[in-house]
Amino acid sequence: MAGRFDGLSDLEWKLFKDIFPEESSKRGKGMPHVPYLYVLNSLLYILITGCRWCDLPKGEIWASKSSSHRWLKRWHSNGTFEHLIALPSL
Repeated sequence: MAGRFDGLSDLEWKLFKDIFPEESSKRGKGMPHVPYLYVLNSLLYILITGCRWCDLPKGEIWASKSSSHRWLKRWHSNGTFEHLIALPSL
């Protein structure tokens, strides 16, 4: 059953932000990286609501579908998700 998700609060983001790799201050060519908060909001939106990638909301607190998918693949391959799963439950 699909739920509703309006983005992480500041307090919720503080619980997650240390898990993700440092954002690079050095930037290459192209567009700047989307903040991890926006990417996580988008990924959680998909998981909670059950929407398709193309139905991600657009706006200030959301990443694009291409950015979200790219970071999902990167975090899967670099072990970020394994680290998240290994954390003790609260």
